Amino acid sequence: MAIMARLRDPERGCEWDTVQTFDTIAPYTIEEAYEVADAIQRGDLVDLRDELGDLALQIVFHAEMAAEAGHFTLAEVLDGISDKMERRHPHIFGDDPTGGHHRWEEIKAAERASKPGDDSVLAGVALSLPALERAAKLQKRAARTGFDWPDVEGPRAKILEELDEIAGARTDKAREEEVGDLLFAAVNLSRFLKINPEEALRKANAKFEKRFRAIEKAPGFLGMSLEEKEALWVAEKGQQRSGDCRSPGE
Repeated sequence: MAIMARLRDPERGCEWDTVQTFDTIAPYTIEEAYEVADAIQRGDLVDLRDELGDLALQIVFHAEMAAEAGHFTLAEVLDGISDKMERRHPHIFGDDPTGGHHRWEEIKAAERASKPGDDSVLAGVALSLPALERAAKLQKRAARTGFDWPDVEGPRAKILEELDEIAGARTDKAREEEVGDLLFAAVNLSRFLKINPEEALRKANAKFEKRFRAIEKAPGFLGMSLEEKEALWVAEKGQQRSGDCRSPGE
């Protein structure tokens, strides 16, 4: 906090840090959170240590700007989350031995209901979340009210329906809307299958990148026909799958 206060000093601070606002820093905060997740996914604990530091700096930056404007301090941020964690774990910190972790969402819902303003069951689902993750959260919230498919066949049928509607769309705007509906339906299917759509797509991206990086090394790749590139893709796909099945040491 002392370092950030010095950087933000109007007279002696850094010319970049002094002009930043919540809005300009927010994208960096999101980026740092993703870099933390990336280090975890790669299993790089040294990098994770550094990335957690970068993420902590973002919290300090926002808290310093808030303190300057008289809104709140870092101490109040930490007191607030401490109180929240104790409140949401009454079976650990309170006198409700029957609470258990299953009451987490129930307590969160009661907290939302006690706040003035938006009283929708969808309130509090952050707009800045990745679209796939936000879709899943919106669907889960709606499902709690009984607004949900009775079984997995519902979202499966909806995907087929949306594919037909994409084929029938006649304008770019209509196609964009229908593709959005298709992606939303795909998230719904993943929810029924208890699969995190964001994580599933992240793994699909990694798989595509690994295979493409392998085939683009082929001599004359850029000059190949689509059929030749597809043949390389299929061969690499088979090779990587067989490699995934090998036992240790093979």
